[in-house]
Amino acid sequence: MIFSRELGIDLGTSNTVLTDKRGHIVIDEPSVVALDVKSKRVVATGSEAKNMIGRTPGSIVAVRPIRDGVIADFDMTSDMLHDFMFRSSKRNIFTKTSVVICVPSDVTEVERRAVEDAVRSAGAQEVELIESPMAAALGAGLPVYEATGSMIVDIGGGTCDIAVLSLGGIASSKSIKIGGDAFDEAIVNYLKKEHNLLIGERTAEDIKIKIGSAAQYDGEAVMEIRGRNLSDGLPASVEISSADIRAVLKEDVDAIVAAIKETLELTLPELAADIVERGIYLTGGASKLRGLAEVIERETNLSVVVPDNADKCVARGTSIKLRKAR
Repeated sequence: MIFSRELGIDLGTSNTVLTDKRGHIVIDEPSVVALDVKSKRVVATGSEAKNMIGRTPGSIVAVRPIRDGVIADFDMTSDMLHDFMFRSSKRNIFTKTSVVICVPSDVTEVERRAVEDAVRSAGAQEVELIESPMAAALGAGLPVYEATGSMIVDIGGGTCDIAVLSLGGIASSKSIKIGGDAFDEAIVNYLKKEHNLLIGERTAEDIKIKIGSAAQYDGEAVMEIRGRNLSDGLPASVEISSADIRAVLKEDVDAIVAAIKETLELTLPELAADIVERGIYLTGGASKLRGLAEVIERETNLSVVVPDNADKCVARGTSIKLRKAR
């Protein structure tokens, strides 16, 4: 007897989320792999591997095999997916696995094939690709299969995918390599340049979450940051404010706003009218940045909607696509 299982996969730069066809999240783990460089053996994936970043001995390297939304290391991506898929449900050699997995809207044919091959190598027999903005729109509950315009801005760890959707297709789109990772990198570079302080990416992410913003907000604070002084190599600390981090993130926020405006300029008038009525839907983990929706509203003169669990919209969309495909 052949058993079957169906999985939706949001293969993100920062996190990978697996859902079943009912929309239940079965795996939600960081897209990180810990590798023993001597034996070339994967020693951990997900949260366990992420906890090793910056804390591993020389023989173990914790890396992120997904960069800017695409596969940077095929073998490690395949190993990571295999582990996540194995942990997602009980299976045996007679289990047939079908997968719907998302890709950024501007990926090349080579990159699409790499994703498909990685999933098959991880144990899937059937693979269907769906573009991230389409998955995000489905997950946000937008009527993407109707003759009406819907605009989605999906900001993940590595990319910002912007699309206007209608009748099940993408009418206009733009993808830029700016997301949560770019925000973190900007914070790391600022502290290095302005305060001569070296911090890790986990510390940068913590700063972004605690005091990062795109616009001024109530309860702004000052935070003490600990790291290594680049002059003498000794531990050191500095204090930075919410305003400091807002200024650091402004360039990337402005680039996202500019990309949204460019996409709107390419949109047909009838679809643009629908967007005026419905607004822009903002999804993805990096959409949680304080004040980002407020800035987009101000710059575009359009309402911005952030759905509940915006960071899980793409994953929910893959499970909806699974149900429609069957």
